[in-house]
Amino acid sequence: MPLSFLRGEFGTLPPLTWTAAIDILIVAALIYQLLVVVRGTRAAAILLGIGMFGALYGMSILANLEAVRLLLSYLIPYTPIAVIILFQSEIRRTLARIGRRRFFFGGGFQRPESLDEMLLAIKLLSQGKTGGLIVLERDIGLRTFVESGVGVDAVISRDLICTIFMPGTALHDGAVIVQKDRIAAAACFLPLTVNPALSGNLGTRHRAAIGITEEADCLSIIVSEETGWISIAAFGDLHQNLTIEQVDDRINRHFGVGKFKSVRPPFVPPPSLTDSDRARESEPHERVSRQGTP
Repeated sequence: MPLSFLRGEFGTLPPLTWTAAIDILIVAALIYQLLVVVRGTRAAAILLGIGMFGALYGMSILANLEAVRLLLSYLIPYTPIAVIILFQSEIRRTLARIGRRRFFFGGGFQRPESLDEMLLAIKLLSQGKTGGLIVLERDIGLRTFVESGVGVDAVISRDLICTIFMPGTALHDGAVIVQKDRIAAAACFLPLTVNPALSGNLGTRHRAAIGITEEADCLSIIVSEETGWISIAAFGDLHQNLTIEQVDDRINRHFGVGKFKSVRPPFVPPPSLTDSDRARESEPHERVSRQGTP
């Protein structure tokens, strides 16, 4: 019965040509991208429910269940509108990913001088277990989120970043957004992720860091105030407990640094002074002070 139904509905199937093969591959790729986008989100359960209704409608036609078919036929015309409403965040994220891809010439980024200052600030925050959230803008603008905070428009420096996130200050509660080579704003509000696959132990700072990367192609750097761990969020994924060298490497890869030979070497933190070094540096000052005393 199913084969006769298919022949009656579609007739004789056309022969498989190169055009038909390309058409099938494109459709398969689109379906795969759709499954990748909704995987691990609430949209997956919604998509499964829509698929079950579609299967029920097909079964009602094959089994001649007129009442069920008639009921579902009234709901089918409203399905596209319901899909747009239910999957609006996923559709927006997919279109943003398509728009930011460079298909021909990548035009990679050069490593900014201020990145060393930022990494030193992150290291100090981690050592002091001071919470912090820094968002680095890439191609998709973050003007909406910048306007939600306090405008700074300052050169990146370790002292400024550490001062912003110092507990008790007016700007420590929120995110710092970096645009190009400057701190655009502080105390910015970010959207929280609603991904059910994430651990329930994640706090608001980590969820906000993931949420903004689901909306744009930015990169978020998080310092936990409980453990001092340094984490990075990008494209909705979170990587925790990273070293400062790993943070530097992930920033370079995210922004395309490393595609050209003119790129600077990776970040190397300055070595800490030993007791002998401090004593050697203080000797000239002591000698001068002795010469200056009568």
